[in-house]
Amino acid sequence: MTSLTKEESIKRLAAEIRSFEVFEGLQEDSLEWFVEQCTVAEFSAGEVITKEGEPAEFMIVVLQGEFTGRVEIAGGDGPVFHVEAGNVTGLLPYSRMKKLSVTTRADTDLRVLKFPSHKFPEMLQRMPLLGERLVGMLTDRVREFTRLEQQRDKLAALGKLSAGLAHELNNPASAAARSAEALLACLERLRHLEHDPYLNEANCEQISAAEDAVRKELKPAPFKDELERSDREEALNSWLTAHGFREPWKFTPMLVEVNVEQSHLERLLSASGEAFQPELARFATMLEMEKIAQQIGHSTKRITSLVRAIKEYSYMDQAPVQEVDITSGIENTLTILEHKLRKGITVQRNYAPDLPRVLANGSELNQIWTNLIDNAADAMQNKGVLSIRTAMEKNSVIVEIGDSGPGIPKDVQSHIFEQFFTTKPVGKGTGLGLDTVRRIVRKLNGNVSFTSIPGDTRFEVRIPVASRGKGA
Repeated sequence: MTSLTKEESIKRLAAEIRSFEVFEGLQEDSLEWFVEQCTVAEFSAGEVITKEGEPAEFMIVVLQGEFTGRVEIAGGDGPVFHVEAGNVTGLLPYSRMKKLSVTTRADTDLRVLKFPSHKFPEMLQRMPLLGERLVGMLTDRVREFTRLEQQRDKLAALGKLSAGLAHELNNPASAAARSAEALLACLERLRHLEHDPYLNEANCEQISAAEDAVRKELKPAPFKDELERSDREEALNSWLTAHGFREPWKFTPMLVEVNVEQSHLERLLSASGEAFQPELARFATMLEMEKIAQQIGHSTKRITSLVRAIKEYSYMDQAPVQEVDITSGIENTLTILEHKLRKGITVQRNYAPDLPRVLANGSELNQIWTNLIDNAADAMQNKGVLSIRTAMEKNSVIVEIGDSGPGIPKDVQSHIFEQFFTTKPVGKGTGLGLDTVRRIVRKLNGNVSFTSIPGDTRFEVRIPVASRGKGA
């Protein structure tokens, strides 16, 4: 078989791409010039075409086959886009892309044209109609990329929230469930208590008066340590056993918890006489039920506060853009992330009084605080000081979030806002947090900066008060 000359190859390739929509109706000499500038590349199924992080230098025209681009670094490996024959991808004219953000692999045997970006100015001059079509493609791509980025940001924020909320809601919910079981046990115990025939109306009033007097004197017992608690329980056990009380160990823990002393027991014994055994059991059980009711109330109150916080945090059922109370948003974020802070992190608040509201998307602002606070907590590894300061300067609200962690190494500080860049171990970070922060702040016509030395890292967010932001 006779091989084609260069001129014949150019004409054949020009005829091949003429059927593609983006090249439809273009002059033959222009198409021939275009393919003459290109390099033909072929790939086998499964072969890597481009790698994320490489310089973006070519526009790619798919002649045959298809391929998929994915984010593979930082454990992503999620589909981003799929390209089939007849489509144009890669670097497009006027794109600001410097490095490739995805890795592409051939799904089938693949043949492509690679047009070098340094030829873009000449191409736009020779083929203005193609330039218009490529600009339209770039606009569509930016719009789709923005939509995917927003979706990914929301999923990343949702992941952090769901992990925190699952932990925070589980504790009070489990406590309420345990308390409910204990309450049922107390009720069962009360049903089986036998009242001594000795009881009559007169000594019932006497016992009730004695119980009321003792109850007024009870306060939570302060214990130096568990040994002191054990000693007090042992003392009450001994006294009750000496006075014929059966199985006192069932009740002494609760009596010690509320600070019942031997003098209180002597007064109850004096008032109840032969009915001391059932009446003390009933008294201790009622005290336990009161404590259980308090625990259930505390647990359900915690659940309610978390639900309220997440509702306010997400601005559920509210307008996307509104006047936002930044202090309230930060506090809701702290509530939701409390599981990461309570282990050994001290939160120092320095809120400016009468801080003006900011016209913004409240849930997006809370994404900023979530990422910055979460990063600070991770940097300190559960021990240190988280400082939060708000202020008003000229026409901007300033939010400063600092931590006492080891600081950001100087050699990576210039990369800290880059997409997918992370200093966290593999599987711990996606490299999306600070990129999300920067994009949201820019959308609000604000800016974000940081300073970092060992023991003192501070991120400062400036947001104009009266700006709706870009695209709002």
